[in-house]
Amino acid sequence: MSLYPSLEDLKVDKVMMAQARFTPASATVPAISEVGSQLQQPAVAGMPPSAGLYPSLEDLGEYMGLRLNSDEVQNNLAVLPAANNNQVAVSPYSAVGGMVCPVTGSDVGIRRAEVRQGLREIILCKDQDGKVGLRLRAIDNGVFVQLVQANSPAALAGLRFGDQVLQINGQNCAGWSVDKAHKALKAAADTRIEMVVRDRPFQRTVTMHKDSSGHVGFIYKSGKITSLVKDGSAARNGLLTEHYICEINGQNVIGLKDPLIKDILNSSPTTMTITIMPKFIYEHMIKRMSTSLLKSSMDHSIPEV
Repeated sequence: MSLYPSLEDLKVDKVMMAQARFTPASATVPAISEVGSQLQQPAVAGMPPSAGLYPSLEDLGEYMGLRLNSDEVQNNLAVLPAANNNQVAVSPYSAVGGMVCPVTGSDVGIRRAEVRQGLREIILCKDQDGKVGLRLRAIDNGVFVQLVQANSPAALAGLRFGDQVLQINGQNCAGWSVDKAHKALKAAADTRIEMVVRDRPFQRTVTMHKDSSGHVGFIYKSGKITSLVKDGSAARNGLLTEHYICEINGQNVIGLKDPLIKDILNSSPTTMTITIMPKFIYEHMIKRMSTSLLKSSMDHSIPEV
Protein backbone atom coordinates (compact mmCIF):
# COMPACT_ATOMS: atom_id res chain seq x y z
CA MET A 1 0.00 0.00 0.00
CA SER A 2 1.01 3.59 -0.53
CA LEU A 3 1.77 6.04 2.25
CA TYR A 4 -1.76 7.44 1.95
CA PRO A 5 -3.72 4.41 0.73
CA SER A 6 -6.92 4.67 -1.23
CA LEU A 7 -10.10 2.68 -0.84
CA GLU A 8 -9.09 0.73 -3.93
CA ASP A 9 -5.85 -0.26 -2.17
CA LEU A 10 -7.90 -1.72 0.67
CA LYS A 11 -10.06 -3.71 -1.74
CA VAL A 12 -7.05 -5.12 -3.59
CA ASP A 13 -5.35 -5.96 -0.29
CA LYS A 14 -8.45 -7.84 0.91
CA VAL A 15 -8.64 -9.82 -2.33
CA MET A 16 -4.96 -10.75 -2.16
CA MET A 17 -5.27 -11.82 1.47
CA ALA A 18 -8.34 -13.93 0.66
CA GLN A 19 -6.57 -15.61 -2.24
CA ALA A 20 -3.53 -16.36 -0.11
CA ARG A 21 -5.71 -17.79 2.65
CA PHE A 22 -7.69 -20.18 0.45
CA THR A 23 -4.99 -21.24 -2.03
CA PRO A 24 -4.61 -25.03 -1.65
CA ALA A 25 -1.23 -26.33 -0.62
CA SER A 26 -1.12 -28.49 -3.74
CA ALA A 27 -0.99 -25.39 -5.91
CA THR A 28 2.54 -24.62 -4.84
CA VAL A 29 5.24 -24.89 -7.49
CA PRO A 30 6.87 -28.34 -7.33
CA ALA A 31 10.58 -28.66 -6.81
CA ILE A 32 12.73 -29.24 -9.89
CA SER A 33 13.55 -32.89 -10.27
CA GLU A 34 16.90 -34.28 -11.18
CA VAL A 35 15.68 -34.95 -14.70
CA GLY A 36 14.73 -31.30 -15.11
CA SER A 37 18.02 -30.14 -13.71
CA GLN A 38 19.86 -32.12 -16.36
CA LEU A 39 18.22 -30.23 -19.21
CA GLN A 40 20.69 -28.60 -21.53
CA GLN A 41 21.22 -24.89 -20.96
CA PRO A 42 21.41 -22.52 -23.92
CA ALA A 43 24.96 -22.16 -25.14
CA VAL A 44 26.65 -18.77 -24.82
CA ALA A 45 29.37 -17.81 -27.27
CA GLY A 46 32.79 -18.16 -25.69
CA MET A 47 31.39 -19.63 -22.46
CA PRO A 48 32.77 -22.99 -21.35
CA PRO A 49 30.31 -25.84 -21.95
CA SER A 50 30.14 -26.61 -18.22
CA ALA A 51 28.84 -23.14 -17.38
CA GLY A 52 25.09 -22.75 -16.94
CA LEU A 53 23.04 -19.59 -16.88
CA TYR A 54 24.68 -18.74 -13.54
CA PRO A 55 28.36 -19.67 -14.04
CA SER A 56 30.67 -20.37 -11.16
CA LEU A 57 33.63 -18.21 -10.18
CA GLU A 58 36.00 -20.67 -11.83
CA ASP A 59 34.05 -20.43 -15.08
CA LEU A 60 34.28 -16.65 -14.96
CA GLY A 61 38.04 -16.92 -14.45
CA GLU A 62 38.37 -18.99 -17.62
CA TYR A 63 35.89 -16.91 -19.59
CA MET A 64 36.77 -13.33 -18.62
CA GLY A 65 40.24 -13.69 -17.18
CA LEU A 66 38.98 -12.64 -13.73
CA ARG A 67 40.49 -14.03 -10.56
CA LEU A 68 37.52 -14.16 -8.17
CA ASN A 69 38.50 -16.88 -5.74
CA SER A 70 37.89 -16.31 -2.03
CA ASP A 71 41.55 -15.47 -1.26
CA GLU A 72 41.60 -12.78 -3.93
CA VAL A 73 38.37 -11.26 -2.66
CA GLN A 74 39.65 -11.11 0.93
CA ASN A 75 42.91 -9.49 -0.14
CA ASN A 76 41.10 -6.74 -2.01
CA LEU A 77 38.51 -5.81 0.58
CA ALA A 78 38.55 -2.13 1.52
CA VAL A 79 40.26 -1.52 4.84
CA LEU A 80 38.11 0.62 7.16
CA PRO A 81 39.88 2.76 9.78
CA ALA A 82 39.21 1.72 13.33
CA ALA A 83 37.04 4.16 15.29
CA ASN A 84 38.61 5.98 18.23
CA ASN A 85 37.19 5.64 21.71
CA ASN A 86 35.98 9.25 21.55
CA GLN A 87 34.05 8.69 18.33
CA VAL A 88 30.50 7.38 18.27
CA ALA A 89 29.16 5.79 15.14
CA VAL A 90 25.68 7.16 14.45
CA SER A 91 23.52 5.67 11.76
CA PRO A 92 21.67 8.32 9.78
CA TYR A 93 18.46 6.31 10.00
CA SER A 94 16.96 4.21 12.70
CA ALA A 95 14.88 1.08 12.41
CA VAL A 96 12.13 2.75 14.44
CA GLY A 97 9.63 4.20 11.98
CA GLY A 98 12.31 5.42 9.57
CA MET A 99 12.96 8.49 11.70
CA VAL A 100 16.35 10.14 11.91
CA CYS A 101 18.13 9.30 15.17
CA PRO A 102 14.97 9.12 17.33
CA VAL A 103 15.21 9.35 21.09
CA THR A 104 11.52 8.71 21.76
CA GLY A 105 10.61 6.13 19.18
CA SER A 106 9.75 3.44 21.72
CA ASP A 107 7.69 5.69 23.98
CA VAL A 108 4.23 4.29 24.79
CA GLY A 109 2.58 7.69 24.38
CA ILE A 110 3.82 7.95 20.81
CA ARG A 111 2.37 4.57 19.92
CA ARG A 112 -0.97 5.53 21.47
CA ALA A 113 -1.11 8.90 19.72
CA GLU A 114 0.17 7.83 16.31
CA VAL A 115 -1.96 9.17 13.46
CA ARG A 116 -1.56 6.75 10.58
CA GLN A 117 -4.20 8.35 8.32
CA GLY A 118 -4.55 5.04 6.57
CA LEU A 119 -7.69 3.00 6.09
CA ARG A 120 -9.09 0.39 8.40
CA GLU A 121 -12.24 -1.70 8.35
CA ILE A 122 -14.19 -2.12 11.57
CA ILE A 123 -17.30 -4.08 12.49
CA LEU A 124 -19.75 -2.67 15.04
CA CYS A 125 -22.78 -4.02 16.81
CA LYS A 126 -25.51 -2.14 18.59
CA ASP A 127 -25.94 -2.07 22.35
CA GLN A 128 -29.06 -3.08 24.26
CA ASP A 129 -30.67 0.24 23.39
CA GLY A 130 -30.04 -0.24 19.67
CA LYS A 131 -27.29 2.40 19.49
CA VAL A 132 -23.60 2.39 18.57
CA GLY A 133 -22.59 5.47 20.59
CA LEU A 134 -21.57 7.54 17.59
CA ARG A 135 -22.39 11.05 16.45
CA LEU A 136 -21.35 12.22 12.99
CA ARG A 137 -20.68 15.55 11.30
CA ALA A 138 -20.65 16.46 7.59
CA ILE A 139 -17.70 18.60 6.39
CA ASP A 140 -16.87 19.35 2.74
CA ASN A 141 -18.85 16.36 1.40
CA GLY A 142 -17.23 14.07 3.94
CA VAL A 143 -18.64 12.39 7.06
CA PHE A 144 -16.57 12.64 10.25
CA VAL A 145 -16.84 11.32 13.80
CA GLN A 146 -18.01 14.15 16.06
CA LEU A 147 -18.59 12.24 19.28
CA VAL A 148 -17.68 8.79 20.58
CA GLN A 149 -19.53 7.89 23.75
CA ALA A 150 -17.64 6.22 26.56
CA ASN A 151 -18.01 2.43 26.88
CA SER A 152 -20.02 2.27 23.65
CA PRO A 153 -19.55 -0.16 20.75
CA ALA A 154 -17.90 2.66 18.79
CA ALA A 155 -15.39 3.25 21.60
CA LEU A 156 -14.64 -0.46 21.91
CA ALA A 157 -14.01 -0.61 18.15
CA GLY A 158 -11.37 2.12 18.43
CA LEU A 159 -13.17 4.99 16.70
CA ARG A 160 -11.88 8.45 17.64
CA PHE A 161 -12.93 12.06 17.33
CA GLY A 162 -12.06 13.28 13.83
CA ASP A 163 -12.07 9.91 12.06
CA GLN A 164 -13.53 10.10 8.55
CA VAL A 165 -16.21 7.54 7.69
CA LEU A 166 -15.79 6.42 4.07
CA GLN A 167 -18.27 3.56 3.88
CA ILE A 168 -21.17 2.19 5.88
CA ASN A 169 -22.18 -1.36 4.93
CA GLY A 170 -20.58 -1.00 1.51
CA GLN A 171 -22.17 2.35 0.68
CA ASN A 172 -19.87 5.28 -0.05
CA CYS A 173 -20.54 8.20 2.29
CA ALA A 174 -19.18 10.97 0.07
CA GLY A 175 -21.74 13.77 -0.20
CA TRP A 176 -23.99 12.34 2.51
CA SER A 177 -25.78 14.55 4.98
CA VAL A 178 -25.62 13.85 8.69
CA ASP A 179 -29.23 12.68 8.68
CA LYS A 180 -28.55 10.18 5.91
CA ALA A 181 -25.51 8.79 7.74
CA HIS A 182 -27.43 8.43 11.01
CA LYS A 183 -30.35 6.77 9.19
CA ALA A 184 -27.95 4.28 7.62
CA LEU A 185 -26.64 3.35 11.06
CA LYS A 186 -30.16 3.12 12.47
CA ALA A 187 -31.35 0.87 9.62
CA ALA A 188 -28.33 -1.44 9.87
CA ALA A 189 -28.51 -4.85 11.50
CA ASP A 190 -28.04 -4.98 15.26
CA THR A 191 -25.25 -7.54 15.16
CA ARG A 192 -23.12 -6.35 12.25
CA ILE A 193 -22.33 -2.87 10.89
CA GLU A 194 -19.36 -2.74 8.55
CA MET A 195 -17.53 0.59 8.30
CA VAL A 196 -14.41 1.80 6.50
CA VAL A 197 -12.76 4.79 8.17
CA ARG A 198 -9.68 6.94 7.70
CA ASP A 199 -7.67 7.74 10.81
CA ARG A 200 -8.08 11.43 11.85
CA PRO A 201 -7.11 13.22 8.60
CA PHE A 202 -7.39 16.72 10.14
CA GLN A 203 -5.12 16.01 13.10
CA ARG A 204 -1.37 15.76 13.62
CA THR A 205 0.84 14.90 16.57
CA VAL A 206 3.77 16.83 18.05
CA THR A 207 6.21 15.12 20.41
CA MET A 208 7.95 17.25 23.04
CA HIS A 209 10.18 16.85 26.09
CA LYS A 210 9.68 18.44 29.48
CA ASP A 211 12.39 20.70 30.85
CA SER A 212 13.81 20.57 34.39
CA SER A 213 10.73 22.38 35.72
CA GLY A 214 8.35 19.89 34.09
CA HIS A 215 7.09 22.17 31.31
CA VAL A 216 7.15 21.88 27.53
CA GLY A 217 6.58 25.57 26.84
CA PHE A 218 3.05 26.44 25.72
CA ILE A 219 0.02 28.21 27.20
CA TYR A 220 -3.57 27.15 26.54
CA LYS A 221 -7.04 28.34 27.44
CA SER A 222 -10.23 26.28 27.13
CA GLY A 223 -8.18 23.63 25.36
CA LYS A 224 -6.84 26.03 22.71
CA ILE A 225 -3.10 26.78 22.44
CA THR A 226 -2.72 30.55 22.75
CA SER A 227 1.04 31.17 22.96
CA LEU A 228 4.43 29.48 22.97
CA VAL A 229 7.44 29.97 25.23
CA LYS A 230 10.50 31.13 23.32
CA ASP A 231 13.04 28.34 22.76
CA GLY A 232 10.79 25.86 24.57
CA SER A 233 10.33 22.28 23.43
CA ALA A 234 6.90 23.12 21.99
CA ALA A 235 8.33 25.89 19.83
CA ARG A 236 11.31 23.81 18.76
CA ASN A 237 9.13 20.90 17.66
CA GLY A 238 6.61 22.90 15.64
CA LEU A 239 3.58 23.23 17.92
CA LEU A 240 1.25 25.94 16.58
CA THR A 241 -1.05 28.44 18.25
CA GLU A 242 -4.74 28.70 17.30
CA HIS A 243 -4.92 24.92 17.48
CA TYR A 244 -7.01 22.87 19.89
CA ILE A 245 -5.63 20.00 21.94
CA CYS A 246 -7.48 16.81 21.00
CA GLU A 247 -5.32 14.19 22.71
CA ILE A 248 -2.45 13.97 25.16
CA ASN A 249 -0.42 10.78 24.75
CA GLY A 250 -3.38 9.31 22.86
CA GLN A 251 -5.95 10.14 25.56
CA ASN A 252 -8.88 12.25 24.34
CA VAL A 253 -9.19 15.50 26.34
CA ILE A 254 -11.92 17.22 24.32
CA GLY A 255 -14.55 18.70 26.64
CA LEU A 256 -12.37 18.54 29.74
CA LYS A 257 -11.79 21.72 31.68
CA ASP A 258 -8.35 23.28 31.89
CA PRO A 259 -7.57 22.04 35.44
CA LEU A 260 -8.18 18.43 34.33
CA ILE A 261 -6.04 18.95 31.24
CA LYS A 262 -3.34 20.40 33.48
CA ASP A 263 -3.43 17.30 35.70
CA ILE A 264 -2.99 15.05 32.65
CA LEU A 265 -0.09 17.18 31.43
CA ASN A 266 1.59 17.10 34.85
CA SER A 267 1.19 13.35 35.18
CA SER A 268 2.59 12.70 31.70
CA PRO A 269 6.12 11.31 31.41
CA THR A 270 9.08 13.39 30.30
CA THR A 271 8.28 12.58 26.69
CA MET A 272 4.85 13.87 25.76
CA THR A 273 2.87 13.69 22.52
CA ILE A 274 0.02 16.13 21.84
CA THR A 275 -2.51 15.70 19.03
CA ILE A 276 -3.83 19.01 17.71
CA MET A 277 -6.44 20.24 15.23
CA PRO A 278 -6.71 23.69 13.58
CA LYS A 279 -9.15 26.07 15.24
CA PHE A 280 -11.49 26.60 12.29
CA ILE A 281 -11.90 22.85 11.72
CA TYR A 282 -12.29 22.05 15.41
CA GLU A 283 -14.94 24.70 16.00
CA HIS A 284 -16.85 23.46 12.96
CA MET A 285 -16.60 19.89 14.22
CA ILE A 286 -18.13 20.61 17.63
CA LYS A 287 -20.64 23.17 16.37
CA ARG A 288 -24.01 22.99 18.13
CA MET A 289 -22.69 20.55 20.72
CA SER A 290 -22.95 21.51 24.37
CA THR A 291 -19.86 21.53 26.57
CA SER A 292 -21.62 19.33 29.11
CA LEU A 293 -22.24 16.68 26.41
CA LEU A 294 -18.57 16.68 25.42
CA LYS A 295 -17.48 16.38 29.04
CA SER A 296 -19.97 13.76 30.20
CA SER A 297 -20.41 11.58 27.11
CA MET A 298 -17.10 11.76 25.23
CA ASP A 299 -14.82 8.76 25.57
CA HIS A 300 -11.79 9.95 27.59
CA SER A 301 -10.26 6.54 28.29
CA ILE A 302 -6.60 5.77 27.68
CA PRO A 303 -6.33 3.69 24.49
CA GLU A 304 -4.57 0.36 24.59
CA VAL A 305 -1.37 -0.03 22.60
